[in-house]
Amino acid sequence: MQIDTLTFDNYPVFLAPMEDVTDISFRLLCKAFGADMVYTEFISSDALIRHIHKTKAKLEVAEEERPVVMQIYGKDTEAMVEAARICEEARPDILDINFGCPVKKVAGKGGGAGMLQTPEKMLEITAAVVKAVRIPVTVKTRLGWDNDHKIITGLAEPLQDCGIAALTIHGRTRAQMYTGEADWTLIGEVKQNPRMHIPIIGNGDITSPELCRQAFKRYGVDAVMVGRASIGAPWIFREMKHYLATGEKLAQEPFGYYLSILKRQVLQSVERLDERRGILHSRRHIAVSPLFKGIPDFKSTKIAMLKANTVQELFDIMDSISTIFKTI
Repeated sequence: MQIDTLTFDNYPVFLAPMEDVTDISFRLLCKAFGADMVYTEFISSDALIRHIHKTKAKLEVAEEERPVVMQIYGKDTEAMVEAARICEEARPDILDINFGCPVKKVAGKGGGAGMLQTPEKMLEITAAVVKAVRIPVTVKTRLGWDNDHKIITGLAEPLQDCGIAALTIHGRTRAQMYTGEADWTLIGEVKQNPRMHIPIIGNGDITSPELCRQAFKRYGVDAVMVGRASIGAPWIFREMKHYLATGEKLAQEPFGYYLSILKRQVLQSVERLDERRGILHSRRHIAVSPLFKGIPDFKSTKIAMLKANTVQELFDIMDSISTIFKTI
């Protein structure tokens, strides 16, 4: 599979862009475990052109994570063009336009998935951004605004005509947010359209190696994007890539192996930020990690982990879990 000049092996699996999740530390971990391409957190075009420090910090990329995609969102064409040019200077491999974020503070103001209510404006922004930069531009969007306005099958070709190099489709409407099940049938319809010649990337509810393989086989997508299932489990890419290559599930490692990965993630976040902010950032991963599911009477231990204020305190609690796990 190829996106512009970037070539991928068969069945590529990408890390989805997720706000407050896909920082550089997490991207590097996912890359190390086999993610074929990683995406930054989304970047507000308005904040970027106003040089907001926290937003500009998202422009950092590392050579080890390439190929890396930088994602922007906004509703004003001029701001999106200016932001695209700023991003290009940071040297991502691809620039992605977010037309899919469903949260109220974004979509409710016309950005992200809010653009699905104004497809003409979406196309205007897309064409302008493609024209403004030299790097490949891609788009990530949803099926439509709600169940009565699923417009993706009619929107895909005009987006392609704007000059984008690939299209990612999340199999939900904006109204669904992240509830219910992702509907991949329309993603498959877009892929099967003989007039579509750019890669189609499917996204939504890819939570296991089996579902990842099914997405490729049943819907014919060119790549699969994994989002929430990777939070607290960056090793999921290793498991998926092994299953795609062999048709067999990867043998489970000892509990301590996965625990060491979460520790590594904490240390990388602390090194990048500082101890307090690094631990705070890591908590969202620890809180939802599947590693701790099934441990009896775990609630109090989980609360203690999420209240830890130092690396030593947090690691002491995590080490105690290894002892608990061995007695199960």
